[in-house]
Amino acid sequence: MGRANVTAMPDPKPWELISVDHLQDCAVFGVSRLHSRSPRDGREHPFFRIDATDWINVVALTTSGELVLVRQYRHGAAELTLEIPGGMVDPGETPPDAAARELLEETGYRATEITQIGCSNPNSALFDNHLYSFLALGCERVDEIRNEGTEETVVELLPPEEVTRQVRAGEIDHALVLVGLYFWELSKS
Repeated sequence: MGRANVTAMPDPKPWELISVDHLQDCAVFGVSRLHSRSPRDGREHPFFRIDATDWINVVALTTSGELVLVRQYRHGAAELTLEIPGGMVDPGETPPDAAARELLEETGYRATEITQIGCSNPNSALFDNHLYSFLALGCERVDEIRNEGTEETVVELLPPEEVTRQVRAGEIDHALVLVGLYFWELSKS
């Protein structure tokens, strides 16, 4: 079954990229101005993009079926948040390797099995990167949390139904965490 085109407009076409100006390096991301040509009228327009490395997040389940979550202060929201482990893919690292590393660093837990359950663009209007979501099974505590730099995390273990309650109540509201949890739900079917 095809998609219905409800307007008389033709399908959108890709824009032609004319040039990219790298405006700012902000340590964990950059900012670029794109100059692109409209396929409709041929005029050039500026757009701004956040250049970021790929990210991962991990839905981690202990051997007893609890989710491994991280509570930490987030400066963007100016509040403490409850999240699944996650972070950036380091240069030369694969997303699965980053998932195992971030899980161990942020929580002290190691999984017996890590499987990719999804990939998404955090916000295609602004970002050029991808978020890879993983499911980590058989997680056991093997080490201390390795908070580096300004990171300060605490691990919380919750049964899946409590995580569901916290999402519904808005207590877990980080969009990328919700994506990972949704991919986990999809992986069950």
